[in-house]
Amino acid sequence: MRLFVALPVPEHAVGELERAVAPLRDGWPGLRWTGAEAWHLTLAFLGEADEAVLGPLATRLSRAAGRHSQLTMSLRAAGAFPRASSARVLWAGVQADLAALPALAHSVIAAAGRAGAPPASPGRAYHPHLTLARCRREPLDVGPLVDALSAFAGTPWTATQICLINSRLTEDPRYQTLGAWPLRAPGDGPLVADSR
Repeated sequence: MRLFVALPVPEHAVGELERAVAPLRDGWPGLRWTGAEAWHLTLAFLGEADEAVLGPLATRLSRAAGRHSQLTMSLRAAGAFPRASSARVLWAGVQADLAALPALAHSVIAAAGRAGAPPASPGRAYHPHLTLARCRREPLDVGPLVDALSAFAGTPWTATQICLINSRLTEDPRYQTLGAWPLRAPGDGPLVADSR
């Protein structure tokens, strides 16, 4: 199984971004665009994992989620990896608490490691984003796309859960949610550290 942990994006946010991106797609045949149904905010890509890890991983992710509060976030503007002038990936940016979101990602990574499913790229800096497209072959200058999306500002929403997702690589990747765990709601009781 090819696993990752993500925050789901609500329908209204997906719809807003889709309306901004749809008119741009046809002019860029060198890009393989991700479908709106596949949009999510990855916290940790775990890569290939054995099915035996699912039980321990569920336990650890439940604990990790319970240690973090719900997050207010929105989609905003665009960028590219490694850079717009020579891009392999075009992405939409994320506006959120710049301390809380990376802290959640680090907790998820630590939980996965303890469960025996360490991240596929350990030590990589966390950069929250939503992947819009990947280059089909060589890198492209996507500066005009980044500029076209620079004024995009989506409506904020509250992220209330993390999800464990299995991705099946096909021409159009397929995603299956294997589990979801709630983040702490405002007013929940005191946070109790649990290092197990």
